[in-house]
Amino acid sequence: MSLPYQVVDGALLVAVRLTPRGGRDAIDGLGMASDGNCHIKARVRAAPEGGKANAALIAMLADRLGIAKSAISLASAATSRQKRLKVEGDAVALAARIDALMSAPLG
Repeated sequence: MSLPYQVVDGALLVAVRLTPRGGRDAIDGLGMASDGNCHIKARVRAAPEGGKANAALIAMLADRLGIAKSAISLASAATSRQKRLKVEGDAVALAARIDALMSAPLG
């Protein structure tokens, strides 16, 4: 399986498939899109209205990675379930944290 992120200009671009109104805030592992690209599967309790689900996703991912919310921004697809997030910081360290997050037991 490919990686759900790539290093671009010293930051990480992270592919995420978000399910709003998912019943809980959680990362559900890795998935593969029909085009063969890998993404992180995430769900949030927030509704998609007014950017609330995107904000909840950013807050959850920042918490799980141990970084500030301000280090994460929406790079593309604000209204789509398939999103790209730009994560600023030490790309190597961030990639290692995402890898560790994906290899940890879910739940």
